Amino acid sequence: MKFVAFERAKQGTGASRRLRITGRTPGIVYGGAGLEPQLIELDHNALWHALKKEAFHATVLDMELNGQETKVLLRDVQYHPFKQLVLHIDFQRVDATTKMNLKVPLHFSGEDESSAVKVDKCMINHIVSELEVRCLPADLPEFIAVDLSQLKKGVSLHLNDITLPKGVVAITHGKTNPVLVSVVNPVEEEAAPAAAPAAPAKKGKK
Repeated sequence: MKFVAFERAKQGTGASRRLRITGRTPGIVYGGAGLEPQLIELDHNALWHALKKEAFHATVLDMELNGQETKVLLRDVQYHPFKQLVLHIDFQRVDATTKMNLKVPLHFSGEDESSAVKVDKCMINHIVSELEVRCLPADLPEFIAVDLSQLKKGVSLHLNDITLPKGVVAITHGKTNPVLVSVVNPVEEEAAPAAAPAAPAKKGKK
């Protein structure tokens, strides 16, 4: 995914405020061996629409600056507390030969065709919606597809049950084979309706 950035000459709170008034968003690009951080600015409206796209958050981006393209990753976005306004954005330069860590979204499919849902009427809980991975920039997937069509009652889906793209390793921070999706059994209906209250005893004749 490609976006256009422009050089930013001034920095500081006042300069950034004036920049936002003109419809631009201040940002910075850092990283890269021997390279200094680069102050940039972006068109706010174009940036706002780009940020709504999943790929802008989870893939290597092509930043065009002064007619040259640089591979970068989105690293941080600061939003206004209540306005539809991006206050600042950070990017990191990407080295094609250096592995990196990034969170990649999981795309689930097929749960309605599984026996857990279709036959046993179970509820499916997506425990995680993204997975942190480590890989080279060229191997970074836009998302990881997870097929749930084989889910069965009482059996959860773990990390080891899915196949990661080539060159991609999951980062679990010490967790052993974490659960990605759980299968919750349906609530059993009461076996029998509650007994009707006993009729009051009739009074005998005196």
